[in-house]
Amino acid sequence: MEFENLIYDVEDGIATVTINRLKAMNSLNSATIEDLTNVFDVIAGDDKVGGVILTGAGNKAFVAGADISELVTKNPLTGREFALAGQAMTTKIEKLNKPVIAAINGFALGGGCELAMACHMRVAAAHAKFGQPEVGLGLLPGFGGTQRLPRLVGKGRGLELLLGGGMIGAAEAYRIGLVNIAVEVYQKNEAGEELTDEKNRKIFDRDGFIAAIKNMLKGIMAKGPKALAYTIEAVNRGLETSLDEGLSIEADLFGICYATSDSKEGLSAFLERRTPKFEGK
Repeated sequence: MEFENLIYDVEDGIATVTINRLKAMNSLNSATIEDLTNVFDVIAGDDKVGGVILTGAGNKAFVAGADISELVTKNPLTGREFALAGQAMTTKIEKLNKPVIAAINGFALGGGCELAMACHMRVAAAHAKFGQPEVGLGLLPGFGGTQRLPRLVGKGRGLELLLGGGMIGAAEAYRIGLVNIAVEVYQKNEAGEELTDEKNRKIFDRDGFIAAIKNMLKGIMAKGPKALAYTIEAVNRGLETSLDEGLSIEADLFGICYATSDSKEGLSAFLERRTPKFEGK
């Protein structure tokens, strides 16, 4: 399927979604939000896809934010509609029953940070930057930032970033729990020496970065697909309710697992000391 602002590729059961608006630092406009909504509908209905990598084109930006040239045209009504469209898109990603990893290859600001937070896990390149700068524009995050950020890093840290509007690097994002992993992947020559540019800066190895995340995702996808789906569901639903109700959801889904072929295969394979062959049934 062709998308105006995305590159979509599926290989070895992994769907790679690349936001492709290089001249606009991969910023989110209405057309890109629609593309993302549609591509995740495609992914949800494709049984050949077991996991997703979401990233931005180039080496500078995952998503630098919402498209300011479009934001400036909004009024109270159309602004609310824009926020609702972004929220519906990020919620669709969050509730997908297949693991989604954000490969954050640069700036993840505003809507970009919100998009990354909707993914199930976040892996950041060492040069990545994160922030919610909306208050500096007289606005607030509209794609879920005020809700997901405090849930990920705590109320105090969340408000610090939301109210301050500043940026933090990948190392700090990892320290406060905003990202799962921060990695340094640089281009090397045949002798294994890291290459540098004319300013003596290490050169980011985008292909190596994506390859490392694919290996991580393959390890996850080797587990039972039904168990992965039910785990995502348990976490998402449980975070929206009390602990007691969340535990009830967990017990229900634990029981449902026993109705799957995957659970029978996984338990048998363990007892027989062999690698399980899951079919997602």
